[in-house]
Amino acid sequence: MIKFVPLAEVLALRSKMLRNGAPESECVFPTDQVNGVFHLAYYVTELEIATVATFFPQNLDSKTGMGYQLRGMATDQAFFGKGYGADLIKYAVDYLKAAKAEYIWCNARTSAVDFYNKQGFQTISDEFDISGVGPHYVMILDLI
Repeated sequence: MIKFVPLAEVLALRSKMLRNGAPESECVFPTDQVNGVFHLAYYVTELEIATVATFFPQNLDSKTGMGYQLRGMATDQAFFGKGYGADLIKYAVDYLKAAKAEYIWCNARTSAVDFYNKQGFQTISDEFDISGVGPHYVMILDLI
């Protein structure tokens, strides 16, 4: 079951999968509290989360129209390949289409590019490095 959740619900998985076990306080993004932000979690049981992601209104410099940036998407390793991440993206796409967003974009880790391609995202940049995190690409999914 996919649910809208408070920030606190996504931090443990962000820490575990994206920040090498860093304290949860170090896994908070400046955009986690902006107006319009929402956090999603895919619960495989009432208490166990498989996948999380955060979406917030943020236009891509090279694009017009209302965009949302996807950040902090993480799937617990125990649930890799089960389709939970894809389901979460589909849920967000439906929600954002209803909200009249025109696209979703993200800075995708190089290791996640194939996943995002399967969800319909297109790579629109050369590879670049985010200090302390690693290589990434800018990817976009048009919603209209």
